[in-house]
Amino acid sequence: MEIAQRLQQDMKEAMKKKDKFRLSVIRMIRSELQNQEINNSEVLSEEDIIEILIKERKKRSDSLKEYQQAGKEDTVRDLEKEIDILDEYLPEQLSDEELESIIKDAIDKVGAKSLKEMGQVMKVVMPNVKGRADGKRVNNLVKQLLEN
Repeated sequence: MEIAQRLQQDMKEAMKKKDKFRLSVIRMIRSELQNQEINNSEVLSEEDIIEILIKERKKRSDSLKEYQQAGKEDTVRDLEKEIDILDEYLPEQLSDEELESIIKDAIDKVGAKSLKEMGQVMKVVMPNVKGRADGKRVNNLVKQLLEN
């Protein structure tokens, strides 16, 4: 089932269950998707939707760190719940082993021997892991593998 359809269905379900928090998060996601469709003057593809969901998740992850440092536990819990809801609509994340395998293949393909070729490796890896691995995680693993 497409993400947009799942969001619609889950919104109805949240209304029936009177789950106000989940409903507000789903409405926020749908609103952002609609705004992007209006701005782009075209219907969003699944890839576009995933990119938007990734951006929304990243915003919350960044805010989460700041609120944790400030000691705002209520806000931290809400952000964690929002991130969990967003994660439901994102593709399953790659395991460390799967990601390492993809990166090693890219290193072999590019012929990278040092950190100087990291950019070339990242260009090959990122399209293959889009939505399934965080960029920072990929970056750190590429550095680690090229340093060895």
